[in-house]
Amino acid sequence: MASSSTTEVPLPTLPLFKGEGYERWCVKMKTLFRSQGLWKVVENGVITTGTEAQKEDSQKEDAKAMYLIQQAVDDHIFDRISAAKSAKEAWEQIQKQHQGPSRIISVRRQTLRQRFEVLQMKDTENIQEYITRVVTIVNQIKGLGFEITEEEVVSKILRSLTPRFNYVVAAIEEAKDISKMSLDELTSSLQAHEIRMENVGEKVEERAFHVKGESSGVQKWIPRGRGRGVFHGRGRGRGRGRVYVPKQNSGGDYTSQANNQRPTRSYIQCHICKRYGHLKADCRFRNKAADTNFLETNISNEPTNLFMVQTTGQHPGSSIWLVDSVVPTI
Repeated sequence: MASSSTTEVPLPTLPLFKGEGYERWCVKMKTLFRSQGLWKVVENGVITTGTEAQKEDSQKEDAKAMYLIQQAVDDHIFDRISAAKSAKEAWEQIQKQHQGPSRIISVRRQTLRQRFEVLQMKDTENIQEYITRVVTIVNQIKGLGFEITEEEVVSKILRSLTPRFNYVVAAIEEAKDISKMSLDELTSSLQAHEIRMENVGEKVEERAFHVKGESSGVQKWIPRGRGRGVFHGRGRGRGRGRVYVPKQNSGGDYTSQANNQRPTRSYIQCHICKRYGHLKADCRFRNKAADTNFLETNISNEPTNLFMVQTTGQHPGSSIWLVDSVVPTI
């Protein structure tokens, strides 16, 4: 003797409504009711016509829907709907308490619609974050019982992207029909372009660091213009005199300066006064040094002249003088 048994599908986890985010909770509960075949009794109520079996089945569905609603709300909300006689009555009470009458619903719908129209993508947002923000407002509008087409959402997103996506928007509008484009297709296309732009930006940044690293250790000659070179070269002409300019952050390394900039002289030592910061040709002691060198040279080349005066204890006549001198040879 075979025994028949019925397998019941366990109920999924119920979304708990605590008084905030009614639109999201409403969408989740509608999906749950449809999956259990209960949305018709919640929307229309228990049937009053038909056979007794049909009425009894309708009452069982109503009780099951009432149980799901009671389990999906917080205690303070449950207290407000505990006196409801049917699932439809409980559902409408929750809707009025958190959406208000039709006049308030219309005002909220206009407010959300205005927020939707003025949405703009921020510079700090990526594509996924911005589209999520758009879809949130769209779901809130739909939760109030108003429809908004997918074509409106796609057009709004394309109009409100940052300027760096201008060429992407132009390419999409030229290649595809916006009226037939889905939101998922637009999202994937924009994300693909965003990844390409990020990769290009990373390559440019890496190349910039690479060039900077190469140029930091290069030693270069700095060609001078007209005049005398500091270390090498004399005379006039371009590029004949050249200068090494040491780096400020290292002791022995040298670095180059721009060709259109005058090299620094803070590391140049004068050969006359032994001070830093100027050349021998610009030294203010140049003339004094030249005179000193001339006197020293002339004195060293001439023979020495000696004059001597001697006095004795004898006192000769007043008309006699003793002079001993050495006459230089010519």
